[in-house]
Amino acid sequence: MKGCWAKCALTGVFLALLAGCTSKPTDRGQQYKDGKLEQPLALVNQPNAKGRPVNGKDFGDQVREIQYASSGLFGRHNGTYSAVQNWLLAGADTRQLRQFGLNAFQMEGTDNYGNVQFTGYYTPVVQARYTRQGEFQYPIYRLPPRKRGQKLPSRAAIYSGALEERYVIAWSNSLIDNFMMDVQGSGYIDFGDGRPLNFFSYAGKNGWGYYSIGKELIDRGEVKREDMSMQAIRQWAEEHSPAEVRALLETNPSFVFFKPQNFAPVRGASAVPLIAKASVASDRSLIPPGTVLLAEVPQLNEKGKFNGKYEMRLMVALDVGGAIKGQHFDIYQGIGPDAAHLAGFYNHYGRVWVLKAAPGTGQPLFSSNNALLSAN
Repeated sequence: MKGCWAKCALTGVFLALLAGCTSKPTDRGQQYKDGKLEQPLALVNQPNAKGRPVNGKDFGDQVREIQYASSGLFGRHNGTYSAVQNWLLAGADTRQLRQFGLNAFQMEGTDNYGNVQFTGYYTPVVQARYTRQGEFQYPIYRLPPRKRGQKLPSRAAIYSGALEERYVIAWSNSLIDNFMMDVQGSGYIDFGDGRPLNFFSYAGKNGWGYYSIGKELIDRGEVKREDMSMQAIRQWAEEHSPAEVRALLETNPSFVFFKPQNFAPVRGASAVPLIAKASVASDRSLIPPGTVLLAEVPQLNEKGKFNGKYEMRLMVALDVGGAIKGQHFDIYQGIGPDAAHLAGFYNHYGRVWVLKAAPGTGQPLFSSNNALLSAN
């Protein structure tokens, strides 16, 4: 185990997103309780955290999905999953983790003071039609063939018709909706015919680098940095012409292609169905797939501002993201507009402890022969 964590320490990439430590801001949930941390993952006997995890049942459901979808992943982490479940059933006192065979490794955060970055993502539902008609004028594409290492056309070129229409798999009524689905990497499509929703899974990218349109709006002075969110981007789009929206989106040359499926659960990069707020995307060089996280997550008000309170959550690393590097987690928020609302606001900080079963931990609670237990 020492070799694993040593590798993590060497390969972790840390984001310098907080203001200087001397000012110690707290507007986005930053905490400074533990002093400066000297390791990316420091072993602690008793995490300096209060409160019982609020999502014990969701954690049990997420473990069940792992068990059914990936026996290998489940087998590698079953000792930890079982120890965590026993701890939950006994009351989930953070001072007693070691009594249940669990080691807790605190993450140092983006600033070495334990402030780990949280963002959010979701699965959109996009209105579309099978053919181009009326307001449904914006194509969604499947991945065209290409030679190894070859780039496909840029976003601007695609918007100008660089791809043949035979690669179109749906026509939506909103270019910004298409773009948001690009960013999230998948989405459900409502064809408006009463049939079950189609799931459009990620099929690939065009090979161009990603550029943030949020940063573009901030640099232009059109949205304040502290007000930036997906909601702010949507509001900007509503207040500007289609041509201006297209020009903004074209500043990001990266483009995502999709693969239509029948209605299916949302799966992460580990091919496991995701449970909202019990799964995260992580940097795999630091946090391997299947890892259990105990997270102190800041709560936001209806306007997306930190309300001064936190809640404890258990989550599993099951997905990845191009912008998710180092001490940063993207929390999966679920499906549809409510999930979009919360995901759009999250760019805050909390504390995270990686939980791992200590050597010699007892009989696993989770097994193929036993029903999974869960706690509320």
